[in-house]
Amino acid sequence: MTKTSTDLPMAIQRSDFASDFVWGVSTSAYQIEGAAAVDGRVPSIWDTFSARPGKIRDGSTGAVACDHYHHWEEDLDLAQSMGLNAYRFSIAWPRIFNGVDAQPNAKGLAFYSRLVDGMLARGLQPWCTLYHWDLPQYIEDQGGWNNRATVDLYLQYVDVITRHLGDRIKHWITHNEPWCTAMHGNWDGMHAPGNKSLPLALQVCHHVLLSHGRAVPLIRANVPGAKVGIALSLHPVEPASDSPADAAAASRHDALRNRWFLDVLYGRGYPAEALALVGEDAPVVMPGDLEAIAVQCDFLGVNYYFPEVVQNAPDEYPLRAEIVYPQDRQRTDFGWEVSPQGMVTLLERVARDYLVGDLYVTESGSSYDDHLEHGAVIDTQRRDYLIRHLAAMRDAIAGGSRIKGYFAWSLLDNFEWAEGYLRRFGLTYIDYPTQRRIIKQSGQWYSAFVRGH
Repeated sequence: MTKTSTDLPMAIQRSDFASDFVWGVSTSAYQIEGAAAVDGRVPSIWDTFSARPGKIRDGSTGAVACDHYHHWEEDLDLAQSMGLNAYRFSIAWPRIFNGVDAQPNAKGLAFYSRLVDGMLARGLQPWCTLYHWDLPQYIEDQGGWNNRATVDLYLQYVDVITRHLGDRIKHWITHNEPWCTAMHGNWDGMHAPGNKSLPLALQVCHHVLLSHGRAVPLIRANVPGAKVGIALSLHPVEPASDSPADAAAASRHDALRNRWFLDVLYGRGYPAEALALVGEDAPVVMPGDLEAIAVQCDFLGVNYYFPEVVQNAPDEYPLRAEIVYPQDRQRTDFGWEVSPQGMVTLLERVARDYLVGDLYVTESGSSYDDHLEHGAVIDTQRRDYLIRHLAAMRDAIAGGSRIKGYFAWSLLDNFEWAEGYLRRFGLTYIDYPTQRRIIKQSGQWYSAFVRGH
C-alpha cells in the first residue's frame, strides 16, 4: 500500500537532525550553465552527443539550458533564500582546458572563482564535483576514458582546480555516478559518448575509478584539511518473486550495479561473482590499480532515487537478469518508483557492509509534469516526496547510519540528459523562453523545513 498526502509523516522537523547537519541542493555544469561557446569553453562529449539526431528525446541540447553562466548570482540568491547552508555544483572541464593551450583558461577559472566567492558570501558551503560527465570532446577523440592516459589528463585538471580554489573549497567529490559515465555512456549508449560495448564500458569504469583513487591524495596535498569522497548512484535491489531463480538474478544484478563499485572502493577488489559473469570482458587491471582505488576517503556520497526489481532472464547477457516495473507501486511522472523505505534499506546496507564512515545523500529528487499557473507551481507530489524521504533518512540515522547531510536534486529545472527538457526535477521552475525563476511549492516547503518553521 502506498502512502498518500493524507498519511504523511508531518511531524518531521529540522530539530530531528543534528544542529550541524548539511542541508543543500545539487546542480551540474552541463545541465544548467549554457554559454556553450562563451569565454573559451570548448565542446564536451555532451555537446557532440546531443547534436546527433535522435539521441535527446526532445531534440534539445544544453547550449543554453538555464543560462546559469549569466544568472549565477540570481541562482545563488535562490539557494540562500531557502535557508540552505551548502551548495553542490560541478566544474566544466571544457571551460578549463581546450586541448590546444598548455595553460588553463583564465576566464574559465575566473568564473568558478566568482561562483565560489558568491557561495561563501551567502553562507553556502561549496561542495565541488570535479567530474559530472562533461568530458572535453578533444579527449574523447584521443580515446576518452578508455585510454589510460585520460587518467593523467584528469589529474592535471584536478591539480589546477584544487590549487586555484582549494583556499575556499574544503569538500570535494571526484566523480558523480561512475556507473552512468561507464555503463550508460558505453554499454547501453543512452548517454554520451553513446557507445554500446560491455568490455569498453568496464574498462572505462576501471579508469574512472582509478582516476578517483589517484586524485584523492593529490587533492589532499593541494588542500590542507580537505574532505574528499565520491558520489555513487546506488539502488536497493530486490527479486521480483520468492523464486530461487529471481533471487539469484537479483544477486547477479547487485554484483555489477552496486558491489562493482563499493567492493573495489573499500578494498575488496571487483566482486568475484561479477567477474565470473563478464568473463573475458573484464577490464585490464595493472599492478597497483586496486590499491590506488581503495584509498581511504572522508565520506561517501549516495545518490538515491528508486529501488530496482529484478527477475531472471536466461537469455540476457551477461547478467541473465532483467529489471521489471511492478504495476502496483507509486511512481513519479518519469516512471521511477517512489520508495522512501528503499532509501532506508540502501543507506543501512551501505553502512553495515562497508567502512564508509560519514555518509551524505548527495542527490535525491523526483520528476513531475509541473505547470506554471497564475505565477505559481503547485507541485504537491514533489513536496510529499521530500517529506517522506527526509523522514526515511531520519529513520536510517536512528538505525545507526552516519548520515551528515542531504542535497536535494535539484535547485533548478534543467537539461535532463537524454530526456532533454521533458523532465523537471527542480525545486525552482525555469520558464525557459524567459529564463524566469519561480520557487515551487516543494522549494517553499524545503525552505520552511530547513529554517525550522
